[in-house]
Amino acid sequence: MDARDIIIRPVITEHSYDGMEYGVYTFEVAKEANKIEIAKAVEELFNVKVVKVNTMNVKPKPKRYRYQTQGYTKGWKKAMVTVADGQSIELFAQ
Repeated sequence: MDARDIIIRPVITEHSYDGMEYGVYTFEVAKEANKIEIAKAVEELFNVKVVKVNTMNVKPKPKRYRYQTQGYTKGWKKAMVTVADGQSIELFAQ
């Protein structure tokens, strides 16, 4: 898979911004990607050294549509990538 197929989008939340102080960046990634593929994709796209990758599957949540129809939000995979000390990803520059 291409690196752009693995890294779908950055996750911008208050919690992810707090992690940026410690070099931890959060991305939505392809469900079938493993930690090694995610680390290589981040290194290729952003020219940084990845130290650690944590992943989690975000479960779909119930959501009500009009009247009594109930559906679910989409499930996705989240990766929290730790980069080496002194490095940062410019996409998230504050």
